[in-house]
Amino acid sequence: MKMCSHDADHEKYADVNWDELEFGVVPTDYMYTMKCSKGDEFSQGHLTPYGNIELSPSAGVLNYGQGLFEGLKANRTEDGRFLLFRPEENALRMKMGAERMCMPSPSPQQFLDAVKQTVLANKRWVPPTGKGTLYLRPLLIGSGSVLGLGPAPEYTFLIFASPVGSYHKGRAALNLYVEDKLHRATPGGTGGVKSITNYSPVYLAQKQARAKGFSDVLFLDSLTGKNIEEITACNVFILKGNVISTPTIHGTVLPGITRKSIIDIARDFGYQVISALQS
Repeated sequence: MKMCSHDADHEKYADVNWDELEFGVVPTDYMYTMKCSKGDEFSQGHLTPYGNIELSPSAGVLNYGQGLFEGLKANRTEDGRFLLFRPEENALRMKMGAERMCMPSPSPQQFLDAVKQTVLANKRWVPPTGKGTLYLRPLLIGSGSVLGLGPAPEYTFLIFASPVGSYHKGRAALNLYVEDKLHRATPGGTGGVKSITNYSPVYLAQKQARAKGFSDVLFLDSLTGKNIEEITACNVFILKGNVISTPTIHGTVLPGITRKSIIDIARDFGYQVISALQS
């Protein structure tokens, strides 16, 4: 998806050392917010200055983890345009996750409009071509107060942005530890959606693996402990000759947008892609 910047050729960049950019939070100018009540639909959102948000201690996201997130990037072209990579897929994945988590969600068009507004409002933070990308983090959270176990009465959709370098910058080649005791997801759980509750449980396994000299963790399925599933924060592919294998999507593996794109491109190049993987 392409977006035009009306004055991109004339604007100044933010005061950032683009050559030293890492994958971390760099506060930008604006974020996007939109709210709705339980049973209603999202309507009009707006840009606000980047900053802290206020939540009740009894917010559903804080007490019961009712929240989703997405991640996508905007790249700057040499002629001053901005490119988004398949953002409609992120919109559809958030909608799917919201259904699983009993949350209202923005429509795909609302999602896309919000992403575009966020990029254009923070365009001076989009790194020069080849120096990095503007990372966008859409959040959907149960922001309303709730004490009894159940969905929150109010929801907030929020997008913030940060210029980032490579996620693996300065790291050695992946050296994976196969985890056979701790599990990332279980059948019937939320491993197949981008729930906020999916990620902190991998910290312990990752910490233990790095203490042993490994860079990351490869998780096995929780039922048999024999089937490869995912790395801590990404899907996995194995190439052997002309065959590319990747775990199938069956509720415990996240339907990654990069995953889907790799499969499409690989097949166009004549590779055989098998979406099932045994250890």
